[in-house]
Amino acid sequence: MMDAKDDTKMSVKKTQRNAVLIAGFTAFVLAVVKFIAGVFSGSVAVLSSAIDSMLDLLVSVLNFFAIRKSQASPNAKFNFGYTKVEALAALFEGIFIIGIALFILYESIMKIRADEVSINVDISILVMCFSLVVTGILVAFLNRVTKRTNNLIIKADALHYKSDLVTNLAVVAALLIIKFSGFVMIDAIFGIIISGYIAVSAVNLMKESVGVLLDKALDENVTDAIKEIILSKPQVAGFHGLTSRQSANICYLGVHLVFNREISLFDAHEISNEIEREIALKFSEFEWNFTTHLDPYDD
Repeated sequence: MMDAKDDTKMSVKKTQRNAVLIAGFTAFVLAVVKFIAGVFSGSVAVLSSAIDSMLDLLVSVLNFFAIRKSQASPNAKFNFGYTKVEALAALFEGIFIIGIALFILYESIMKIRADEVSINVDISILVMCFSLVVTGILVAFLNRVTKRTNNLIIKADALHYKSDLVTNLAVVAALLIIKFSGFVMIDAIFGIIISGYIAVSAVNLMKESVGVLLDKALDENVTDAIKEIILSKPQVAGFHGLTSRQSANICYLGVHLVFNREISLFDAHEISNEIEREIALKFSEFEWNFTTHLDPYDD
């Protein structure tokens, strides 16, 4: 029988998979609507957004399989499981987002160089407003899932669709300016600004992914709190060799605890378990994997 903790894990995994499926379905709907509108309106911006949504759908499909693989159990070949697949997928998605930024930059430059641009503004505004609302709801949903699961793939997807949200908002603003002023060039100017914003966001995501892949230590505030918990035990004479890393929602912590040599192994082991329980309770948003070594002196 599964206990409450197992039920929670299964619920989290199901939430992660459902989030990616919902994102993929949303991308499919938006791609179809934008493509039809782009063809009838003659708007390059809307067509570009349709292509973006089609690629979003592809990314969501790949993310779904990445999440399934990352949730596979450890085995004899991969003792720590496949959780780093999340960081790897997020890294590739960051590269993909940069590709989108470059595409938007290219389209914007081509618009600036074009002699004349004809756009059915009314249809374009209507479709982009619809896309704006739908994408906004999706981003809010993905952000909520990210806070609950701390999944890098979902976080990457949330960033991806947040960049789409900003893009859609800028396109709507540009179309409104064109409608009331006739200043068509503003569309291209907005595109260049948006491409820069998206690229910077993607680089930050990739840095976080690389940190996980290279076993970056836990946040300094977390390790400082862990040290305080260890030193709060009067039976612990000191500690050394504290190492930490995070993969997906699992934190790995190794430490050598120094005890007085007269203490029994049983008592030292109980104190070690108590320290581990307090750390896991204080940072209950993570799963914990401890490797604790008991030393009779500081070696």
